[in-house]
Amino acid sequence: MNPLILGSQSPRRKEILEYFALPFEVYASDFDESSIPFEGDPDLYVKTLSACKAEAVGAIHKDRIILTADTIVYREGKVYGKPRNEEEAVSMLEELSGTWHSVYTGVSVLYNEKLISRSEETKVLFNQLSQEQISKYHEKLHLYDKAGSYQLQMAGGIAVSRIDGCYYNVIGLPINTVKDLLHEALGIDLWDYLR
Repeated sequence: MNPLILGSQSPRRKEILEYFALPFEVYASDFDESSIPFEGDPDLYVKTLSACKAEAVGAIHKDRIILTADTIVYREGKVYGKPRNEEEAVSMLEELSGTWHSVYTGVSVLYNEKLISRSEETKVLFNQLSQEQISKYHEKLHLYDKAGSYQLQMAGGIAVSRIDGCYYNVIGLPINTVKDLLHEALGIDLWDYLR
């Protein structure tokens, strides 16, 4: 079997997939995420984004297994993607402070023109953050590449009080969803690739 292609430039997704001995290569999708408007359904939105990424990578790497994912933060009808600047990063943290929100990740597997997509939702409760804490969080962690301008792993977890659902989903690649998709699409059992 040729190595699977992880269609993502996220170091977190690469790290999670490396927990398993499944051979893979990384090829970042050049799909323009802004070309897909959000129309109110976060589940459908992330599945559509990951599917479009898979098709973009699959157009270049034909006859290969493609795995892609896309993660958003969602609260009260609003999508929080990656912040474009410092002002937006701080604003996101202010809005999420002290509230529950959802993290959705869409995962897609494409092989021989067969495309399967699923999504996972994890609920996250933020601590109540002071303005000083928000400034420190942004200044020390530099999270411009993270949806919602925060991360759960390492020191980033200081902002989070509780999660309800898959930890790896918040990081960007829900292991059980990947396991189920690979088995459904290709009969690949991730249990056979435990390191």
